[in-house]
Amino acid sequence: MASLKVPSNVPLPEEDAEQLHKAFSGWGTNEKLIISILAHRNAAQRSLIRSVYAATYNEDLLKALDKELSSDFERAVMLWTLDPSERDAYLAKESTKMFTKNNWVLVEIACTRSALELFKVKQAYQARYKKSLEEDVAHHTSGDLRKLLLPLVSTFRYEGDDVNMMLARSEAKILHEKVSEKAYNDDDFIRILTTRSKAQLGATLNHYNNEHGNAINKNLKEESDDNDYLKLLRAVITCLTYPEKHFEKVLRLSINKMGTDEWGLTRVVTTRTEVDMERIKEEYQRRNSIPLDRAIAKDTSGDYEDMLVALLGHGDA
Repeated sequence: MASLKVPSNVPLPEEDAEQLHKAFSGWGTNEKLIISILAHRNAAQRSLIRSVYAATYNEDLLKALDKELSSDFERAVMLWTLDPSERDAYLAKESTKMFTKNNWVLVEIACTRSALELFKVKQAYQARYKKSLEEDVAHHTSGDLRKLLLPLVSTFRYEGDDVNMMLARSEAKILHEKVSEKAYNDDDFIRILTTRSKAQLGATLNHYNNEHGNAINKNLKEESDDNDYLKLLRAVITCLTYPEKHFEKVLRLSINKMGTDEWGLTRVVTTRTEVDMERIKEEYQRRNSIPLDRAIAKDTSGDYEDMLVALLGHGDA
């Protein structure tokens, strides 16, 4: 995550709050000023700006932004301005609603955040929606999808680097047996993926690959053409072991087809900028032979483009 330390050359939150208030005043909104401030502040700084803005102007900064901005640009600014755990709670809620249902988002949140980050997301979810993430996931899913997603959002994985190689070997054998039997919803198969630490799971999947000459996701891909559960299962494995590969794919599908998927594009840029965007950019360049910022600039326009490119680090002063 980005450092929580505020650099000495960054204006005080009081100055930022005042400038943002000016951006909302008078005729029209100064979108360029909003981008020049918010796109260049880390999570701790944005939180301070929100607190100062509320205390000074007796209004939530998010409500002010909601009134002044619109469309994809508004979504990008709003998501970016939210505290990361609040943002993930909002994204999780959207992903369980009927018209914005997206199990991939739940997988991203459950599998690419740390155990503590996921715990904070669930706290923020309860505070905002007065119910638990687990009960909403259980209510809005069924069958194999529920069997996989519910333990994923319920777990608190061990975060250490310790690996038990004997366990890795034995569980690689279990995974291979279940794949061979096409028993992809087997209790032990799901237990291993949803409870083991990322380090332990990495060792298990390496052993699977070495022992059987194929990565598990390659085996699953052969079966997953019309199977949403298997596609999601592959996403779980990729998010746990190689998250930049998953996010590169989301970006590629968002901007390399007829019409842009602004929801996917905005989600990845706002949630990964302070985490692993450099690795995602490298993966995108390697896979598509074009820099990510240039691909986004070709596919977007106006303030929305300026905000995303700034977040990618190419709009720095």
